[in-house]
Amino acid sequence: MRIKKGDTVEVIAGKDRGKRGTILRVYPAEGRVVVDGVNIVTKHVKVRRAGTSGERIQFPGKIDASNVMLVCPHTDKPTRVGYKITDGGQKVRISRKSGKEI
Repeated sequence: MRIKKGDTVEVIAGKDRGKRGTILRVYPAEGRVVVDGVNIVTKHVKVRRAGTSGERIQFPGKIDASNVMLVCPHTDKPTRVGYKITDGGQKVRISRKSGKEI
């Protein structure tokens, strides 16, 4: 996957299109990511003991990684991600729009 935990991304498809958020978790085997504030899912929690009440918990659900694009920190626009080998032999991610290192 070309995106990592902590990256700022923009949703490009689906009901939350246009929203931005940071990546909280990455599931490379499934090709999915969890983005803060996107795809909010409601889970109903059952009463476990007498005296307590049931509740509804809202949390961000998984979204397909193909539906998000990395936001370039230099141009503040969504961009594709490329790779470049530096002189030291290190592989770094670059923004396809600006050509700068991410």
